[in-house]
Amino acid sequence: MRPRVVCGIAAAVALFATACGSGGGGSASITARAVPAGGYPVTVADCAGKETTVAKAPTRIVTSNAASLEMLLQLGAGDRVIGTGFPPGKGTLPPALVEQGAKVPVLGDKAVPKEKLLGSGADLYVDTFGAMPMMGGGATGPTEAEFAAAGIQHVYLLSTACAGTPKAAKAPRTDLAGIEDDIRRLGAVTGTAARAEELVTGMEKRIGEVRTALAGVPEDKRPSYFVFDFDAGTKQPVAVCGRQVANAVITQAGARNVFADCDADFKPGSWEDVVAKDPDWIQLAVRNRGSEEATRKAYDDAETFLRSFPATQGLKAVQEGHFVRLGSEVTTIAGVRNADAVRQIAATVHPDLVKNGQ
Repeated sequence: MRPRVVCGIAAAVALFATACGSGGGGSASITARAVPAGGYPVTVADCAGKETTVAKAPTRIVTSNAASLEMLLQLGAGDRVIGTGFPPGKGTLPPALVEQGAKVPVLGDKAVPKEKLLGSGADLYVDTFGAMPMMGGGATGPTEAEFAAAGIQHVYLLSTACAGTPKAAKAPRTDLAGIEDDIRRLGAVTGTAARAEELVTGMEKRIGEVRTALAGVPEDKRPSYFVFDFDAGTKQPVAVCGRQVANAVITQAGARNVFADCDADFKPGSWEDVVAKDPDWIQLAVRNRGSEEATRKAYDDAETFLRSFPATQGLKAVQEGHFVRLGSEVTTIAGVRNADAVRQIAATVHPDLVKNGQ
């Protein structure tokens, strides 16, 4: 993780879910081996291809943060989660999951301390981060030998853990296949494969409807799009790059991320860079403040800044009022709700073709 972007979207990614890693399509080739629904053993691999075989359904799961926690809640395995790090912020979980999510013990406001994780009694640790020392992986986490000695099996969300590894695809991420693979992989590991398939089918249906609606829009006619990370501060903007899951969300929504060509997930930028791109649309990406009123004020403040700041007030999107009010959590964090973000962006930037974006 780059020190400059440890706030704003990148912090939301860490605090809500994924640290700064979002591997490209490379995760698609490292999926759970095909097994019958609920069948065991299940073999999965990490970013380097090292395999872990899960012999039976885990009963005591710890998650590194709220990305993997939310996936398990969506899969119906939330009652087996005995702790998490980086707990979900107020207002960030879908309403249907809030009550159950609140019951999960918080083992660390950030990364779960090594001793607490090893002594948790868990039989499975779902890791969003991979080898990222600042975010709880690598040098600060347990070794694989220590996990084994504690009886904890260690599996990853590959769509978020593999960005900085040789397995990461170098091309921009343009679809949600890696996230769908993670949902299926966790479904296989937890014995909820049927539910995982339901979730993926629902995502593909929503995205497919958008894709069909936009099929007649040529690439060069799709609007350019900038994700403005207001929570990172206004002195220096953060570029959401091609390897970030948001690039896939934007692409599937029929827009063109103005920073898709930077080979990273996040990268410090400059207002000169943004002015040179002159985007057609700007997403006001703010973190959920915990209440509708407070979150609306954050959107208002972000828009006010862009309208008043000399470097941005002349931008095409600002002049035309082309703002997308969509939270950073559902845009930059891997999960089932990425499909909803696709539809909402598409309905905003292509209102004549895509309806019902909410």
